[in-house]
Amino acid sequence: MELSVDPPPEKPAKKPAAKAGPAWLIPGAVAPIERADPYLDIEDYDPEADLMVLNLGPQHPSTHGVFRVKLYLDGEIIVKAVPFAGYLHRGVEKLCEKLAFTQITPIVDKNDYVSPMMNEQAINLAFEALLGAEVPRRARYLRTLVAELQRIGSHLLWLGTFALDLGGALGGGSTVFLHCFRERELILDLFEALTGCRFHYNTHTVGGNRHDIPEGWASLVKQALAVIESRLPEYEELMTDNSIFVKRTRGVGVVDGELCLELGITGPMARAAGVDYDMRRDAPYHAYDEVEVRVQTETAGDCQARTLVRIREISESIRIVRALIDGVPEGPICGHKPIKIVLQERSAGGQAYAALESPRGELGTWVIGGGVNKGTSPYRLKIRPPSLHAAACLPYVLPGHSVSDAIVILGSVDPIMGEVDR
Repeated sequence: MELSVDPPPEKPAKKPAAKAGPAWLIPGAVAPIERADPYLDIEDYDPEADLMVLNLGPQHPSTHGVFRVKLYLDGEIIVKAVPFAGYLHRGVEKLCEKLAFTQITPIVDKNDYVSPMMNEQAINLAFEALLGAEVPRRARYLRTLVAELQRIGSHLLWLGTFALDLGGALGGGSTVFLHCFRERELILDLFEALTGCRFHYNTHTVGGNRHDIPEGWASLVKQALAVIESRLPEYEELMTDNSIFVKRTRGVGVVDGELCLELGITGPMARAAGVDYDMRRDAPYHAYDEVEVRVQTETAGDCQARTLVRIREISESIRIVRALIDGVPEGPICGHKPIKIVLQERSAGGQAYAALESPRGELGTWVIGGGVNKGTSPYRLKIRPPSLHAAACLPYVLPGHSVSDAIVILGSVDPIMGEVDR
C-alpha cells in the first residue's frame, strides 16, 4: 500500500521591509510624484486637441518681475509650460570682476532687491573666506540680527503680493497687501535708524560692518517686533479659515522633496515639501551657532504649505532676534582697518565658496582670487541664486493646472527676477 504524504504548507511570503526614506524627509511628507518630461515636443500631447499658445509676461504684474512663461493650453488647462528668463540681465557677475572687493557690496544689493542685506552678507562671507579676514563677534551678532529682520520684511512683502495674486480671495487682495506693507514699514524704519537708508544699505563690508548699533535701537526693535507679532495670528487665520484661499492653494502646485533635490530648490519651498534642512541650523554661520533655530516644515508641498512655512518663519525670526538683541557683545564691528583706498584688499589666488539661508533659500557666492590690478578684484565670481532654482520647477508643476492656478503657483514660488538674471 502506498502512503501519500501531504506537502508542507507554503510559508507566506515575507513582506519587504518598509524603507525609512531619506533622512531629510520628515514623516508624512509628500511622496515623489511620477512626472512626465516637460520638454517633450507638444505634438506628442494630442493631435486632435485644439491648442492655444499664451504668453504670460514678460510685462505682467503677477510675474513678479520681467519674466515670461510660454503656456500651451487645451482650453483653460496648461499642457506645457516653457519659462524664459534673461530680460533683466545686467552682467553683475562680470561687473564684479572689474571692481575692487570693497566696491562690490552695493552692486549686489540690487540682485535680490527685496532682501539686500542677504546679498551683502553672502558675497562678503565669500570674500572673507578668500582673504582670511576675521569677523569680530559683535559684527557676527549684528549680521544675524539684521538678517532675521530682513527675513521678516521679505516674507511680509511676499505675503502681501501673494494676496494680490489671489485677488478676491482675501478682501480683494489689497487688504492683506496694505496690512503687510504697514508692518514692513516698521522693519524699514529700523534699517533707516541703523544705516541711514531704507532700501539699498551698503552696510556690510569685508571683515564686518560699516554701521554700529545706535543708542536706543534695541528698544525700537522690541517695539516693532511686538507690533508685528500681535498681528501674525490674523494673517494665519486669513490663510487657514478663508475657504476661498484654501480651495485655491490646497493641493495646487505640489512640489515633492525629490524634485527639490533634483533641481537644487532650497528654502521655504523645500521645507514645505518635507525637506528638513535649514543652513542656519545645519551649516551655521554668523552667530547662529549661539542660538537655537527651530526649522519650520510642512509636508504637503503645495501653495498652502509654502504660505504656512513663511508665516511661521516670521514668528521664528522674531524669537531669534529677541534672543540676541540684549546679548550683543561689546567690541569692534569690523576686523579690518578703516579703508582709505579701494584697492586695499588683495588676493593673489585661491578660491572660496560661502552661502547663507536667505528668505528664498541657499544664496551662495563662489569666488576665485588673483584678478586684475594685482589681485584687488576677483578673477571670477559666480552667484548661486535660490530664485533661479525655484523657478526651474515651473515646467514640471504648471501642466495640469488652469491659467488662474499658474498665477497662484508662480506667486507661491516667491521668485525675484533681479536675482534670477543677475
